[in-house]
Amino acid sequence: MIIDKLIDNIQKTENPTAVGLDPRFSFIPEFIKKECIEKFDKTPKAVAESFLIFNKAIIDAVYDLVPAVKVQVAMYEMLGAEGIDCFIKTCDYASQKGLIVIGDVKRSDIASSAEAYSDGHLGMLDIEGTKHNVYKEDFITLNPYIGWDSIEPYIQNCKDYEKGLFILVKTSNPNSGEFQNLNAEGIALYQRVGSYVEKWGSMLMGKNGYSSIGAVVGATHPDEAKILRQIMPKTFFLVPGYGAQGGKAEDIAACFDKNGIGAIVNSSRGIIAAYKKEAYSKFGEKDFDSAARQAVIDMKIDLRRCII
Repeated sequence: MIIDKLIDNIQKTENPTAVGLDPRFSFIPEFIKKECIEKFDKTPKAVAESFLIFNKAIIDAVYDLVPAVKVQVAMYEMLGAEGIDCFIKTCDYASQKGLIVIGDVKRSDIASSAEAYSDGHLGMLDIEGTKHNVYKEDFITLNPYIGWDSIEPYIQNCKDYEKGLFILVKTSNPNSGEFQNLNAEGIALYQRVGSYVEKWGSMLMGKNGYSSIGAVVGATHPDEAKILRQIMPKTFFLVPGYGAQGGKAEDIAACFDKNGIGAIVNSSRGIIAAYKKEAYSKFGEKDFDSAARQAVIDMKIDLRRCII
C-alpha cells in the first residue's frame, strides 16, 4: 500500500513534512529568470523552464530530509502546455529521488470524466495495448462534494497500481466554514464528510493501520482537527496551512495519533521561498536551495517538539 510507503518515508526521515512545490514567478531568483528569458523571451515557456530549474534545485536540496512533495497543479496549468510538461517533469524528478509525490489537483467529476482523470493521474493510459504512466503521482487530492460517484472511479486504480487519495474534509482557508461547518442532520458537514471518508478507507487499509484514502485537514482549524481525529482514527491526514497561512505546530499536534504518526504537514512558500525571508537572509539569492534546506530542518524541529 502506498500509505505504508509514505509512513516508512516519514519514519526514515523522522520528519512529517511535505514540501509544496507551488512556484510563482516572483519566487524565482533573478539569475534563473534572466537565463530563461534570454533563451525563450518573455513567454510561458520561459516561466515553465524557470520553474523546472527551480524545482529540481529544491528537490536536490531536500530529498534526503523529507518524505514527500506536494505539487499544486494550478501553478503549472496557468502556463498551458508548457506548464503541464513542467508539472510532469517535476513529479517524475521527485519520484526518481525516492520522494512520495502528492498531486494537488482537487478533481471532482463522475462517470467517464472521473475515469479519465483517474487513468491519467493514478492509473495507466492504454493506447491500443501500450500503457503509459503519464503524471507520475502517488496520491492526488479530490473534492467529494458531489458524492461517492466522484470517488469510486479512482478506487480500482488505487488498488491496481498502489496509489492513494487525499479527500478534502476540512480545508485551511478562512471561509471554509461557510459550507463545511453547516449543520448536516445534527453534526457539521465536515464531520459528515469525514465519517464517509473513514468508511471508504476500509477498502485500502495498510499494514500500519491507516488507509491509502486520506483526508485533507487544515492546520488553521485545530478544534475541528481534534474532532476529526476522533471520527477518523484510521485516516491519514494531509495538513495544509502551516506557516504562511498561520497554522502553528501546536495547532497541528491533534492531527497525529498517540504514536506520533497519522499526518503529513505541507509547507510551500515557507520553504521554497525561504531565501526571501529575513530569517534566512544569510543565504543569498544564489543559495536559495540552501535556504530551503535550512527551512526544512527548522520546520522538522518545530513540528517534533509538539508531536509525541
